Amino acid sequence: MNIINSKELRIFQATIWDYYESHGREFAWRNIDDPYKVLISEVMLQQTQTKRVIEKYEQFLAEFRSFETLAQATLRDVLSIWQGLGYNRRGKFLHKLAQIIVAEYDGKVPNDPSLLEKLPGIGPATAASICAFAFNNPTVFIETNIRAVFLHFFFAEKEGVHDKEILPLVEQAVDINNSREWYYALMDYGVMLKQAIPNPSRASKHHSKQSKFVGSDRQIRGRIIKILVEKEHVSFDLLMLDIKCDSSRLKIIVEQLLLEGLISQHREKILIV
Repeated sequence: MNIINSKELRIFQATIWDYYESHGREFAWRNIDDPYKVLISEVMLQQTQTKRVIEKYEQFLAEFRSFETLAQATLRDVLSIWQGLGYNRRGKFLHKLAQIIVAEYDGKVPNDPSLLEKLPGIGPATAASICAFAFNNPTVFIETNIRAVFLHFFFAEKEGVHDKEILPLVEQAVDINNSREWYYALMDYGVMLKQAIPNPSRASKHHSKQSKFVGSDRQIRGRIIKILVEKEHVSFDLLMLDIKCDSSRLKIIVEQLLLEGLISQHREKILIV
């Protein structure tokens, strides 16, 4: 299916709007038009549940009130606030992104997805969502809850649905005059579906189970960053004592963090760049 007929579209839109009017969620990053605050929230919400973002969002904005203050901070300062959100690369991306926006865009978020995609850590979906929420532009994007809604309504009998099949429907359904709230409404309906229906996204070609966190490389990476935020710098031997994992595995993870520019090493000292 690549098109929704007019009757189905009216029913679908009415269903989503009716639910939103009665059950719409409220968050600090909603119904605002400050592009800085929107961008921060969209990066934080990548692969992270809203309940984990709520407190960190307020804390981050209290510490870094603008792109200018964020750009001038050290990466260690940024990652110290980021602790608890996971995927520390996003904090690094935000730090670098702020520097670019200050230097190249006079501290203002570009109202253009193609320009936003060139910034660190901003993919097509995030670029489009920033334009929708910051500027109320009728851009087209999919995230996990939006995907669940369209799968539920239009692909109920199909398996292995690719996002390329869903995107034309998202584009057709978007409210061109109020895309900001339309996407809020879609996401809220998707959250409800996930609570009511087991695995509503299982029909998606992109659906996969999240790997176990405890004991994973991701957990060790986060632990290394936490240690370096707290202690400023440590030796590899001290990391070994604290983390207690196989030395060859730890060495590989440290080397990955070095390659990504999250940490650096000077002689025997490992520290945040």
